[in-house]
Amino acid sequence: MMGDGVPVPLFGTDGIRGVVNRQLTPALAAAAGQALAAYLRAQGAGGAVTGAAAAPAGAAGPSGGAAAAVEVLVGRDTRRSGDMLQAALEAGLCAAGGEAVDVGVLPTPALAWLAARRRRAAVMISASHNPPEYNGIKVLGADGMKLPDDVEAALEASIRSALDGGASGEAGRLLVDALAVGRRRAEPDAAAAYLDYLRQRLPAGLERMRVVLDCAHGAAYRLAPALFEAAGARVTVINAEPDGLNINRDCGATDPRALAQKVVREGADLGFAFDGDADRCIAVDERGQVVDGDAILAVTALDRHRRGSLAGPAVVATVMSNLGLERALAREGIALHRTRVGDRYVLQELLARGLAVGGEQSGHVIFLDAGQTTGDGLLTAVEVVNAVLRAGRPLSELAAVVERLPQQSRSVPAPDPGRLLEAPAVQAAVDAARERLGRSGRIVVRASGTEPLARVMVEAEDAALLEQVLGDVVAALEQEARRARP
Repeated sequence: MMGDGVPVPLFGTDGIRGVVNRQLTPALAAAAGQALAAYLRAQGAGGAVTGAAAAPAGAAGPSGGAAAAVEVLVGRDTRRSGDMLQAALEAGLCAAGGEAVDVGVLPTPALAWLAARRRRAAVMISASHNPPEYNGIKVLGADGMKLPDDVEAALEASIRSALDGGASGEAGRLLVDALAVGRRRAEPDAAAAYLDYLRQRLPAGLERMRVVLDCAHGAAYRLAPALFEAAGARVTVINAEPDGLNINRDCGATDPRALAQKVVREGADLGFAFDGDADRCIAVDERGQVVDGDAILAVTALDRHRRGSLAGPAVVATVMSNLGLERALAREGIALHRTRVGDRYVLQELLARGLAVGGEQSGHVIFLDAGQTTGDGLLTAVEVVNAVLRAGRPLSELAAVVERLPQQSRSVPAPDPGRLLEAPAVQAAVDAARERLGRSGRIVVRASGTEPLARVMVEAEDAALLEQVLGDVVAALEQEARRARP
């Protein structure tokens, strides 16, 4: 992807993402579909490339003749640009001999669940929690997992070739003959099986439970209410009227303030906020207090541990998770393993260690022991409800085990945040911050994997020290960013 003349990798921590008709164009979507279908044909697996292990490098298969039957499931969230980009991507799939299966508007975890059960690769058109002017292309393997880095690198090389060369040269070899092009078909009811899977994990007879759902005007706007209503809960739904332009606008997992107010006004037992593609979930307790991904991890992991079903016993979280989570788990004899930011890295660590529960403070939570391979907002809500029911105590009491240290995050815009972080002045400021914090706090400085931002998180027992350290590092980043502007 090209952003303001600065070349950056196409694939971030969560697929290809950018502002529509700037970084993310129909031409790019078509090239991505073309490259994916050609790659899958070259593997000879009918679309069954997986994300658990890398496939051989080299995306281009031979042109001409009958193409292998390669089905790719394609879903989208509710953004206005979704139709346009999906049409372009499906055209690219068909041009390279793929068969596009349109499963309509549905959450990313629903698509991942379908991909794993059908043993087919899948593509989600979504920018997750980003505002509506963004969109993205997430490629999932036939195990429902995001693709390994080397597979993404092979796809990126083919995409760039298609964009640079049109239908000639290397790009032309991705195409098939006229009579071998693929077709598309629609499966509007594909999500029904996923909903049944969730219903089996949520007990019926919830007539006494009042739940408020904030659907962020996103992909869960039908499924989330249907799930809880089927269990008998008294459901109030907000932000479930998508118009293509209001997804994630002042609502959902990135802004649960309206949900918290509604829970209190309704006298509800619980509230759940999802993001645009419903791979995140943030909860709200009966007092209107926000329960973030760290507290959700603690509540669900401790529930499993007390029943003797937590693998390890250990949990995986990222470097952004609060030290309060680590201490809460340690008191119960549960280890915490940290990894890079991104649920793909949480999943990798879970698989490498043979563990089952992990996630991010932002609300991406993975439950491998529940049969899911990605962050799943609806499944997370189900698991929280189950933990509350088993404990017979309100969520406020269960979540109180996490005594959070003061923590703040700031973001600094930068066309190339990775290069910005390498600047000597920035590194010196970060080193000085770590020395000042010592063992009483932490600092994490990283390039965003989904936006052109450098992110800073500081955590400290001393709130005043936190403010000083955060301010110093952000000032160094901003000064260097100004210096780097042309």
